[in-house]
Amino acid sequence: MSQVFSPETHQNLLSRIPRCTGREISEWLRTVDDGPAFFRFDEKVNWLRGEHNLSYGHAKAIVHEHDLRRAARKF
Repeated sequence: MSQVFSPETHQNLLSRIPRCTGREISEWLRTVDDGPAFFRFDEKVNWLRGEHNLSYGHAKAIVHEHDLRRAARKF
């Protein structure tokens, strides 16, 4: 998992996603969970962009948040 944005930028993007997409972050995280079993970060980002018409920045923020939360569950 790589740092995609500064923590501040990441939080700003996350806060705008519901307004821009009409869906809450929790819904997007479930979408990633239920989506194809991609291993690479960029594959997940590209899938969200292509399948759900997300901007590159929003897709990266969602996948990064998904990875952060998944890593936190492992500890």
